[in-house]
Amino acid sequence: MPEVLKAPLVVEFPFTRSLGPVQSAFLTGLREQVVLGVRTADGHTLVPPVEYDPVTAEELRDLVEVAPTGTVTTWAWNHEPRRGQPLATPFAWVLVRLDGADTALLHALDAPGPDAVRTGMRVRVRWAAERSGAITDIACFEPYDGEPGEPAGHDGRFEDMVTGIVAPARLDYVYSPGRAQTAYIAGLAERRTVGERCPSCRKVYVPSRGACPTCGVATSERVEVGPRGTVTTYCIVNIKAKNLDIEVPYVYAHIALDGADLALHGRIGGIPYDEVRMGLRVEPVWSKDGRYPDHYRPTGEPDADYETYKEML
Repeated sequence: MPEVLKAPLVVEFPFTRSLGPVQSAFLTGLREQVVLGVRTADGHTLVPPVEYDPVTAEELRDLVEVAPTGTVTTWAWNHEPRRGQPLATPFAWVLVRLDGADTALLHALDAPGPDAVRTGMRVRVRWAAERSGAITDIACFEPYDGEPGEPAGHDGRFEDMVTGIVAPARLDYVYSPGRAQTAYIAGLAERRTVGERCPSCRKVYVPSRGACPTCGVATSERVEVGPRGTVTTYCIVNIKAKNLDIEVPYVYAHIALDGADLALHGRIGGIPYDEVRMGLRVEPVWSKDGRYPDHYRPTGEPDADYETYKEML
């Protein structure tokens, strides 16, 4: 049996969002070393602040400053910090109810070990040396045995308010394509497209997942398909992707390879984007290293009849 492949993959998306008046004041306050909460109609102070009362759904705008000191309400020890976390050395995740607040704020606590952390311990904010208006302006919390901090009574009005943030989302993982897709990838290295046939409905799936999506039974019979195929549907891409050296606009299409019963994805090249159409007959143009089709180009054949591919739209 051939070795099953695996490779590290990263999915990353920098999410940009605008801020309402409450979140804007909260993050701007952190930049200025001020912690703000919001007061509800029943007199509770919520930190971090929210824009609507979680009980009544009433809009909240009454900002109030709380102290940079507080009490740990619960915690968990982080033995192995990951990239992007507040501290590079082991630390505790803590919920801290700041003095003057009625809810707890989640952040990191810098402590020498789990034996130094306990529910009820007193802590204070350690501010980051450089602040930009983000939750990371609080570098972490640290143990504290002094008097409670005294808020200055800030009303939440600042100059040069923070109006938006970029929240990076990233997932690092190891992907294994499994037996069926490993065979598919190995076939591509030989400039062959290999699918698997369902023993029940006899449909050929490319790339195969190792089971028929219709019948739910395992597939093992391998079938070579293509290399030519038919464009079933397509879209025109007008936004240039980061780190992708392809000029826009370009066309990305579903392509039903000859002999397959499932269309796969592929880029269409060698033809103006506005001349791509359903039924266009195409063939692969392999990458420079010959490991996969870089794109598909027209074969010059007459367009396929709609009846031949309508079931694969």
